Amino acid sequence: MRRINAKRVLVGEPLDTARLGETLLPKRLALPIFCSDPLSSVAYATEEILLILALGGVALLHLAWYAAAAIVFLLVVVIASYRQTCHAYPSGGGAYVVSKENLGPTAALTAASALLVDYVMTVAVSVVSGVSAITSAVPALSDHEVVLSVGFVVLLTVMNLRGVRESGRIFAVPTYGFVLVIYLMFAFAAVRLATGETIRAESADLPITATGTYTGIALVFLAMRAFASGCTALTGVEAISNGVPAFRKPKAKNAATTLAAMGFLSVTMFVGITALAMTYQVHVAEDPTELGLPPGTPMSTALAQIGRATFGDWHFLFYLLQAVTAGVLILAANTAFNGFPMLASILAKDRYAPRQLYNRGDRLVYSNGIVLLALVAIGLIVAFDANLTRLIQLYIIGVFVSFTLSQAGMVRHWDKELASPETRREERVHIHRRRAINAVGAVLTALVLVIVLITKFTHGAWLVVIAMPVLFFGMLGVRRHYDRVAQQVAVAPDAKPRRPARHHVLVLVASVHAPTLKALGYAQGLRPDTLTAVTVAADEQDANRLREAWTAHDPGVPLKILHSPYREVVGPIQAHVEELAQDSATDILSVVIPEYVVGNWWEHPLHNQNALRLKARLLFTPGVAVIDVPYLLESARREHR
Repeated sequence: MRRINAKRVLVGEPLDTARLGETLLPKRLALPIFCSDPLSSVAYATEEILLILALGGVALLHLAWYAAAAIVFLLVVVIASYRQTCHAYPSGGGAYVVSKENLGPTAALTAASALLVDYVMTVAVSVVSGVSAITSAVPALSDHEVVLSVGFVVLLTVMNLRGVRESGRIFAVPTYGFVLVIYLMFAFAAVRLATGETIRAESADLPITATGTYTGIALVFLAMRAFASGCTALTGVEAISNGVPAFRKPKAKNAATTLAAMGFLSVTMFVGITALAMTYQVHVAEDPTELGLPPGTPMSTALAQIGRATFGDWHFLFYLLQAVTAGVLILAANTAFNGFPMLASILAKDRYAPRQLYNRGDRLVYSNGIVLLALVAIGLIVAFDANLTRLIQLYIIGVFVSFTLSQAGMVRHWDKELASPETRREERVHIHRRRAINAVGAVLTALVLVIVLITKFTHGAWLVVIAMPVLFFGMLGVRRHYDRVAQQVAVAPDAKPRRPARHHVLVLVASVHAPTLKALGYAQGLRPDTLTAVTVAADEQDANRLREAWTAHDPGVPLKILHSPYREVVGPIQAHVEELAQDSATDILSVVIPEYVVGNWWEHPLHNQNALRLKARLLFTPGVAVIDVPYLLESARREHR
């Protein structure tokens, strides 16, 4: 009876490459898969604005209206700009591909490094914010945020390894559930407010202690910082343009339609949540003592306060809101789990990333990219102790770098279209309009990037500023390595395989047993010019014992015994092989090693250790080939019956 394969239980049976078309997404599944991040970011974007403005006290909270209005305008412009990208580049790739084709490799790698950092931050921030929603409803879990966050990242990883389409069905429930409950909350609030009720948040009467006096330039800087923090509402907008190939045909049209639907939902939910937060006088602060609360007091999120105040005695609706909010925030990381592996695959195809990231796994997803993203995100969560306030300071810088480069690249793209003699006169009007949209997007996102850098740099964003160049030069290094390898292994067009002048074979033996005889038989089948069995003896008694057994069995192969007074096995063999290789520099020397194949994990440390060490050392010896001859033990035979 075969043992249960844990991998198959977790990720499912492998899919044939011919079924790749079956994994393409309709719009109803593409929305939760690619848009869960921008849709969910409205759950904390308003809170981030209020957190910054609270530094100036209650008197400055009215500036949230202006920050929110600017963010909505920027969101509309960016969405309109990326709709152009979907149509112009239906092969996907987003900012990286647009920058590569229009701005050159330097801009492309800058955009790629920004996106890769942003995707990692998306996973960390989304999961941690989802856990914060859970702890707002169940404060007893507040001491376990790191463990919960890591657990959810692992769960998301497994779900994504099962395949895009399968995971999309699962993600659709909390994403659409979140949207419906948010609109239900708006309806509740509208009815109650229309009937003359006064609704106040639980924190409305708590005083906010200003950390200083904000006037003049200081006030402008605080407002800019609040705007920059609220721009988290734009994260994930570019994911659809990266993943156009994952849509059903017509790919570009379906992607652009999905992007427009996401924009409508994001704008209306963000505006509604901000309006209710201001109407209910929601007060939030990074430190509970700023609201006159005892240190360590668990604080509810702004959305939790709005939900509790809106639903009143309908407690189950409040808990439903918290449940779907936590679900969509955690699943918002799925935007990155789709974008990061796809971008990494494109980079690997262009030889800027390890080639393993280019290959699809058993379930037709980029498994290596998914696992890599999960590991880096977990490391970030643990390093920052699942602290949302600290993590979010690292956020959105990469977003606006890629936004700016993508839109600038699109302006250059339309310039090329206009300069082309093949462009028809009636098309030029539309091209001018598209170029104008992208130009406005490029200018605005560049301006916001400057604001974000200025306001967030000293609050932790300097880490991202360091990480992006590290990734940039790392990708350049990978490309240079692959280019050097390609030069070293290149052959002339008329080059033919060259047979070695002489072929020498050594068979490593420890005793006369079945694995040894199998290895000797294999070596004889190679028909070498010379064949020798080699062993290492720690003392004369061992040598005599093996010599007698060898003579008794008479395998027809000469035996050479290497003496090792210091009882080392690998060193004498390595020295002997290197000596033979140097004596016959133009010949091929094959080293045949019999190895046990075991079926149980605990058997691996008990066998083949010398063989592993020897193979690792001989790998760097010129003119030497190492050949394994496996011998299945009974445990391995049972495993494969």
